[in-house]
Amino acid sequence: MDIFAIDEPPAFPPLLRGEEAGAGVDPFAKAVSAAVTGTDAGLVVYNIEPHMIRAAVVLAPEAPLQDAMAMVFAASLGFGDALGALAPPEVGVHMDWPGGLRVNGARCGHIRAAAPEIDPEQEPDWLVIGLEVPVFPIGDTVEPGESPDNTTLTEEGCGEVSPARLVESWARHMLVWINRWLEDGMTPLHADWRARAFSLGEDVALELAGEKFAGTFVGLDERGGMLLRRGDETTLVPLTRMLEE
Repeated sequence: MDIFAIDEPPAFPPLLRGEEAGAGVDPFAKAVSAAVTGTDAGLVVYNIEPHMIRAAVVLAPEAPLQDAMAMVFAASLGFGDALGALAPPEVGVHMDWPGGLRVNGARCGHIRAAAPEIDPEQEPDWLVIGLEVPVFPIGDTVEPGESPDNTTLTEEGCGEVSPARLVESWARHMLVWINRWLEDGMTPLHADWRARAFSLGEDVALELAGEKFAGTFVGLDERGGMLLRRGDETTLVPLTRMLEE
């Protein structure tokens, strides 16, 4: 299969409707703009380019923002399930906190999130969750092993995976996880994400909203926040810190 060719656009399940962003347009920004102007929930904006798969969905979770951020886990786990269903069986998917994606141990895209600037304890009018996954390397050719912590789908044996089918599969699997959250709360998402966590129990360093955090990643709180330990002190980094302006 030629991964450059998109023979059929993604077909989305009921409750979701697709809209192609257009060449060079960031679907995440377009989805946020649509959410701000009052579009109905369920819009999936996507842009499949030769080197990158990008998609974003507009949601309207009826829960406080700090609880609704579970949608980030639903999107991450949905991607893991989608690629697991389409890729060769030896391909493994893991997650970095808060929204990083890894394929066969190397970084390969991430989940994004945006919401209105409201108190985490208040219910947001909308929540946009985005997916970005590199398909091919861009720029100068990188020699194998030169950047071992970053990869693309084709470099990990997923060149036969149709980008359009991956986007629609991601949407379907994400809906499954959202329904589990609606029925059973955060517990099943929490457990499955921990099972796929890449750096749990290890020293990590990250920057969110201009603030740097470092320590041993010892676990998650009940809302998916990161628990970091430095010496005798444990710090909570809420999942809401990943929200983009």
